[in-house]
Amino acid sequence: MNKGDDFDDQMIVTEVVSGQKELFRLLVNRHEKTVYRMGLSFFHNIEDASDFTQEVFLKVFRNLATFEGRCRFSTWLYTVAYNTAVNSIARKKEYQSLAEDVESQVQDRDTPEQTLLRSVVQEAVGEAVKELPERYRICVDLFFFYDRSYQEIEAITGYPINTIKSHVFRAKKLLREKLADFRYV
Repeated sequence: MNKGDDFDDQMIVTEVVSGQKELFRLLVNRHEKTVYRMGLSFFHNIEDASDFTQEVFLKVFRNLATFEGRCRFSTWLYTVAYNTAVNSIARKKEYQSLAEDVESQVQDRDTPEQTLLRSVVQEAVGEAVKELPERYRICVDLFFFYDRSYQEIEAITGYPINTIKSHVFRAKKLLREKLADFRYV
């Protein structure tokens, strides 16, 4: 996402709050895939991820007037999504990293050998990430797969920035150790 998108989001929010409710669809179209992927990370199935996505956007729509613009709209949206997911799965206590989604990463132009090699490496990364403590996986996912800054991860998760940095650093160290055999592949 670039600065223009942030500005566009702010403008759309202003218009929706001032009565042009149909413009909310633009925000949904722009952010729906990311919210859905977050839902898949937490719920592990298409139906629950779809329900989660609808629930998040319904909450966002109902509370849009409370968005003050002190952070990017996407940060506020992902905070709502994260909190909704955490509250929804508090009983289950499961979280699956996006790194575990091997199939979504394969490129069509690869040779069969490249596809196989990428698949093996991604599966190993997914398994290694799965073994990380949940708090590390969440920080790693938001930082690397959702491209969120430390400040945004703090706003989303409520973890202090230094804790987030520590979690990401420790997770990378653990992953480096677990994936040492793949270093030269």
